[in-house]
Amino acid sequence: MRFKLHNNSYQYAYLTLALICVFWCISIFDIILSQTSGVIISNIGLSILYKCINDFWAGLIIGLLLFPFYLLLDVFFKSRALLVINILFVLIVIAQFSLVKYSLTTLVNLGSDILGYSLNDIYRTIMASESFSALYFLPFIVFPLLFFVSYSIIKKNVNGRMLIGVWVVFVLLLGSLKLIVSRVSEIEQQNKLAYLAEDIIKFQSEKNNLYGDNLFNREDFPLMKPFSDSHDVLAPFFNINEEKPNVVIVIVEGLGSEFIGDEAYSGFTPYLDSLISKSLYWKNFVSSAGRTFGVLPSLLASLPFGETGFLELSKTPSYVSLISVLKANGYTTSYYSGDQSSFDKKINFLEYNDIDDVIDENKYGSEYTKTEANSGGFSWGYPDAEIFKKTLSTLDNKKEPRLDIIMTLTNHEPFTFPEKEQYEAKVDSLLNSNQKFDISKEDILANKSIYASLNYTDNSIKDFMNAYAKRKEYNNTIFIITGDHRLIPIAQKDKLCRYHVPLYIFSPMLKKPETFKSVSSHWDITPSLLAFLMNNYKFNKLEEIAWMGEGLDTVRQFRNIHKIPLMRYKGSISDFMFKDYLYSDGELYKINENFGTYKVKEDELKEIMADSLLKFKRLNAYVTQRNKIYPDSLNIYIKPKVEFSETQQETINKLIEGLNFDQSFQIAREEAFKKDYKIARLLCDYILNELPNHSDARTLKGRTLAWEGDYINAETELLNVIKRSPYYYDSYLALLDLYWWSNQEEKSEQAFKKGLANGIQDPVLGFKMAKAYERMKKVVKANQIMDSIIKIYPDKKEYVTFKNTLN
Repeated sequence: MRFKLHNNSYQYAYLTLALICVFWCISIFDIILSQTSGVIISNIGLSILYKCINDFWAGLIIGLLLFPFYLLLDVFFKSRALLVINILFVLIVIAQFSLVKYSLTTLVNLGSDILGYSLNDIYRTIMASESFSALYFLPFIVFPLLFFVSYSIIKKNVNGRMLIGVWVVFVLLLGSLKLIVSRVSEIEQQNKLAYLAEDIIKFQSEKNNLYGDNLFNREDFPLMKPFSDSHDVLAPFFNINEEKPNVVIVIVEGLGSEFIGDEAYSGFTPYLDSLISKSLYWKNFVSSAGRTFGVLPSLLASLPFGETGFLELSKTPSYVSLISVLKANGYTTSYYSGDQSSFDKKINFLEYNDIDDVIDENKYGSEYTKTEANSGGFSWGYPDAEIFKKTLSTLDNKKEPRLDIIMTLTNHEPFTFPEKEQYEAKVDSLLNSNQKFDISKEDILANKSIYASLNYTDNSIKDFMNAYAKRKEYNNTIFIITGDHRLIPIAQKDKLCRYHVPLYIFSPMLKKPETFKSVSSHWDITPSLLAFLMNNYKFNKLEEIAWMGEGLDTVRQFRNIHKIPLMRYKGSISDFMFKDYLYSDGELYKINENFGTYKVKEDELKEIMADSLLKFKRLNAYVTQRNKIYPDSLNIYIKPKVEFSETQQETINKLIEGLNFDQSFQIAREEAFKKDYKIARLLCDYILNELPNHSDARTLKGRTLAWEGDYINAETELLNVIKRSPYYYDSYLALLDLYWWSNQEEKSEQAFKKGLANGIQDPVLGFKMAKAYERMKKVVKANQIMDSIIKIYPDKKEYVTFKNTLN
């Protein structure tokens, strides 16, 4: 028995060494593809060495961690032990390569941010970022095969003593290098699986420390301060009109400052370039987060991050926002996008602030062209030109003053948009012109679709602005344009440029344009805009405010008066700006006037910044977990979620624990069919708290209310569904049923016509309307509908029988 265990242990060691060899091959693949995609690697040989060192230790640790499991298998399952380990190691190889693919696409390692996304969000992101083909899946086959080939070669050519010698040499040599060479520990050199595991462990450890009870022995509201402390820095730049101005905020997907003006990757946004000289323009402006999830709470409410992004908080703390304050002061508030507003839970933020109108992917009719799906069948929704077209089409019906928030979409993987070939030809034309670029033509051609996408978005903004300029309210409108973050697929020069975005404030009301080199962030927009509006127009004054930002800095020379924590991705607050320094991942960088960075060694300052970042993290944890941003008693603006009692929460957990929202809806549906309407509605409310646009859940809730005779609330719910998703057929059917049961047939006609106008072609809708007409004694109209239905469905007995009763 001892000899067999010893011999099998050698087999395990061979497998572990083969796993490390495949890790090395994947890292070489990673470096080659990184360089071909434009990532600058100063020394390829050293980069390979550093990665190989980290791969070795990652493989060794995986081997050691799984070895006790292998021994147990060997004792109880004998011959199957090696088979199970082979399968596990192949899965590890696939996981490592998948993480490399993610890194090649996003230019960052996947870490604890994976904990902040739902499975549906992850699926949508992957489908958007990747183009699937047989070639795409080839490496997922090649590298596992390479694992078996490596194992076979090692086993054939390395005997027991040699194997021990190899392990000893590798441990001593690569262990020494890991300890001596500091660059080995840099993030970009890390083994992807090891980084993922370490970052999750670090996140959970930090979470336990920050969110422990010892941090919450207080009851104050540390962000609260008098509104009178806010400085109106914008008024000197504006001619003030008597009427409140309209505000249009355009948040441009992926618009980094490096693509604007005279920056490194510029030349493809001529309209936005021209707007600089007509606007208040902040050259050194930063987003608060490195992904889109952070832009709405930061820009529109100057909010802290929470644990994995403010919108991911399970219980929303009380706060006020630009939306809620402007709405309370007579503004019509609207949000426009081309994707699903449920992605990144944007709809939750908008619903909380009781926004008047949300236009997302669900509200585009047949006259709008959706972005063509990629090879994986995925489309984000409607492209930028269509979003602006939809926005303009709704403005005439909305009372002024207005707050219109527009989020673009196109400048994102997979960079698919209308007339793409024409825009790519335009890129070729620019390359062949006399225009000078700071980057090589080869780099531009390697990312042609991205630069073409930038040009398309720029042109879409130009067309929107030109169309808006013809409107009567144009002269009393303030336009704010910024990026959500810098687009990801093009290589980043440093750790700061991910956040570096432009900020424009443009208006015909401006006295003169100005360019500012001082640093500000998304956090500063709402404080400054509200200070301007409240100090210069008839507004109900806020007595107290709770902002993370202090307001825009309008000093023209380069400086930074703000302390700015930055959330790189969900769960990672590792970057911090203070004065002209950036603290990132434990390293200190100096920021120059051109917003470039270089590493410096100032240990005392580094310690101060590390302490300041930790202090912010504690504040962030306290105010978001304890509802200490803005007192509930002062907040007259909020539209709260449904709160569940302890008993209700226990019922919810019992019925749907571990299920996703669609599976939870099926349970709710089953409960409704069993006539347990209260439980069905409870589950619907649970779903709607997280996904307010879940049409099936809201329709079911409306139906159960109607089945119990509560027609008023049932009608409210069903009309709400139609408002949110006007092209969803079942809500119209449910509404006509309600009007039939409640003897309100006269209302059926309006719902029926609205359904037809929105392209609802279901014959059941017409059949229900015909029955309503028959009850209303409008037999001619009933006959007209039934004739059109039977023409298409002549064999449907129910339709024919009813038609005969009309004659």
